[in-house]
Amino acid sequence: MPARASWLLALTLTVVAGCAENSMVLKGQVNQFQEQQLAMARQNEQLQQRAAALDRDNQELGTLLAQARQRSQLTEDQVATLRDQLRGVTAELAQTRQQKQVTAEQVEALTASMRRRGGVTITPNNSLLDSLPVIDEPGVHVRRDGDVIRIELPGDDLFPLGNNELKVQAVELIVRIAAELLSAYPNQMIGLEGHTDNEPVQGGAFRDSHELSVAQAKAVYEVLVSRTRLQPGQLFLAGHEANHPIVSNATLEGRRRNRRVELVIYPETWR
Repeated sequence: MPARASWLLALTLTVVAGCAENSMVLKGQVNQFQEQQLAMARQNEQLQQRAAALDRDNQELGTLLAQARQRSQLTEDQVATLRDQLRGVTAELAQTRQQKQVTAEQVEALTASMRRRGGVTITPNNSLLDSLPVIDEPGVHVRRDGDVIRIELPGDDLFPLGNNELKVQAVELIVRIAAELLSAYPNQMIGLEGHTDNEPVQGGAFRDSHELSVAQAKAVYEVLVSRTRLQPGQLFLAGHEANHPIVSNATLEGRRRNRRVELVIYPETWR
């Protein structure tokens, strides 16, 4: 074989070997790229799953934040309501103390006036509480309270709600009760006390529950002095509105019981 031909053959074999080697290198690079691409695809999927989870967490946190803000607003509203109630109770307490002072002054003035007219002799009656009067009237309650006896006349049996106009049957009830009192306590001082529940007065002729309680006590007083033998100097009246409930005002039945006019039998005699 000529030398030139041998050289060409050797060159050809070298090129073929080089191409084969380059092909193997390229194939390895392609495989490596495919593996990297697959890894990146898995990583991208994981990132998408993580992003979805973070988005759910973000939505849940947003919901919790909204709920927390709502609870905070509710708490602020409750605090504001409690503050308003406290201010109302404080004002009511001050008014009650003032009314108590006024009532005490009225009783003292009434007693002094009757003494000046010679119509009252304050004489303790130690036997007053020995026995309670038996009054067989539906809804009428009799009880001891310290050194006095209280006879409760149901307000709903006496008056329409929020009114001081006596019902027709109420006049006869008052007259019957007075007959029992005259029989048992003909000479005792008797207080007439009006009481309401804690509901505000709605419309009508009265500005508040205090005016209503006084007016209802006075309505009973008018019947006693015009239809019975009880004497004006033997009686005095007061309005306590809702300041002395017998039971809780939280229920309809409790409020009905607290609406009343009480006849209070005192141990002192008026003559």
